[in-house]
Amino acid sequence: MTTFESFWISCKDGYQLAAQYYPATDHTKKFPILICPATGITKSFYHSFAEWLNQQGYCVLSFDFRGIGQSLHGELKDSNASINDWGLLDIPAAIETLLNRTQAEKVIILGHSAGGQLLGINPDYNKVAKVVAIAGSTGHVKGLKGKTKLLAPLMFNVIFPVSSLFKGYGATQFIGMGENLPKNVAKQWAEFCSKPGYVMNAIGKSIYNDYHQEINCPITSIWASDDEIATQANVKDLLRLYPNATTHLIELNPKEHGYKQIGHMSMFKKSHHKLWPILENELKL
Repeated sequence: MTTFESFWISCKDGYQLAAQYYPATDHTKKFPILICPATGITKSFYHSFAEWLNQQGYCVLSFDFRGIGQSLHGELKDSNASINDWGLLDIPAAIETLLNRTQAEKVIILGHSAGGQLLGINPDYNKVAKVVAIAGSTGHVKGLKGKTKLLAPLMFNVIFPVSSLFKGYGATQFIGMGENLPKNVAKQWAEFCSKPGYVMNAIGKSIYNDYHQEINCPITSIWASDDEIATQANVKDLLRLYPNATTHLIELNPKEHGYKQIGHMSMFKKSHHKLWPILENELKL
């Protein structure tokens, strides 16, 4: 049985985003959930979790960022999509769509990695009741650990520039880092992670409206102790950008929950469904 409706979201600049909407029948939850994906990850990755949330009574919307998955139109090498576009255009369009579908006053953003890192540049920040950031951090290279600490400089300084030059896109698929990326996304990802503050590194350069100081909705950050990207240092580096928001930190230890590992990606996998009630509990206001 199909549990969702597939359709297109039209952004302010006319770009079309592929989306999936999971309508709730009982409407027991006050705010609908917008799942914002990680860099290079498609909406299909979140399907099982979105379906489960829907069964808990939530209206849920997931989508592909421009340049990724079904929101890539044409050849990847021709895509001009950027992380700026994701925060300035894509997420606001998804918010408006979800509000129109549900007639709710606000949405709750459940953002995975990059999907939970862009509220401060989102012009519709006042339509967000809460953010639950899963593995959300600045990804600052100095705060990384394990193999990723060694891989990231190679990816940012060698693989991205070389693949962008010769192929026209940031090659990530062959190293298991999600879909290959539009060249501007790859370039910004490298720039944003090279210094503390992530998207703050674009303020005054390619982004001119900064809402971080204005945001006062609750922000919960959930990450795993074995996550090599969203380490405690990088999680705190992100949350410090919201001085007027109430922030809550939850670190999950894999062994305490019966898992060998959780890492950066596994919280949304069916194999880790025992963690889902923890995530859902943080959606409550």
